[in-house]
Amino acid sequence: MRLDQLVVRATRRLASGGSPSPRLDAEVLLCHVLERDRTWLYTWGDRTIEAWPRARFEALLALRASGWPVAYLTGEREFWGLMLATSPATLIPRPDTERLVEAALGKATAPAGELLDLGTGTGAIALAFACECPGWRVLGVDREPGAVALARANAERLAITNARFCESDWFTALAGQRFALIVTNPPYLAADDPHLEQGDVRFEPHSALVAEGDGMVDLRGLIVQAREHLLPGGWLLLEHGMAQGQAVRAALGEAGYRRVATLEDLGGRERVSLGCVEG
Repeated sequence: MRLDQLVVRATRRLASGGSPSPRLDAEVLLCHVLERDRTWLYTWGDRTIEAWPRARFEALLALRASGWPVAYLTGEREFWGLMLATSPATLIPRPDTERLVEAALGKATAPAGELLDLGTGTGAIALAFACECPGWRVLGVDREPGAVALARANAERLAITNARFCESDWFTALAGQRFALIVTNPPYLAADDPHLEQGDVRFEPHSALVAEGDGMVDLRGLIVQAREHLLPGGWLLLEHGMAQGQAVRAALGEAGYRRVATLEDLGGRERVSLGCVEG
């Protein structure tokens, strides 16, 4: 079968299964198997596929049709122009989180400083910031050893030398350390949030998604604890759910942060809230 015909067939299969981007998913999976990019696929679509790569493609297609995220099937996802290795042990980096990186870069007005990324996962936020601010030192922490190993591997593969990663359950391994910037994309979904039963989220680690109660427990705890780890004039920046902006702003204000604000993502939804510890 020709490659372009195989893509059409795979697209129909994924569309019937409810994939939100069936054509893209089919092309990405096929390119992954063939170790080619999509430009090559468009150019050489009239070529035929051999038995072994087709069998592998069909196996991946079946998993995608059952809902498995493309990022877990290919083992990678692009974020901030960086190709990051992914794992079912971590969340999949998403475009909305690039708003958190943008906000942190906007507060990195000094040529050098230190940034802490809490719950780093793949290292996406830490590595994106580090590559844009080579004069800064970046520390990413995660309580999961697998996530720390993955983030370190991503840093090494991308040759980003000003970011390091270590195990820590939030601030537990960081006694006495202070930072100019602290960023985090913590769990913020309630246990009964309907999004947990939709799309890729069904396959991602719930420990990185779900917070107790109304989804605000980790956000509120981090807001209080971060004050002890921020330098005078330092900023805390938190990603949160689109309906949590008001509650996060209130928590920041109650904890004594100043210049509290919320920023919207590309879809116009409240996504990142921040506050400053004035010296």
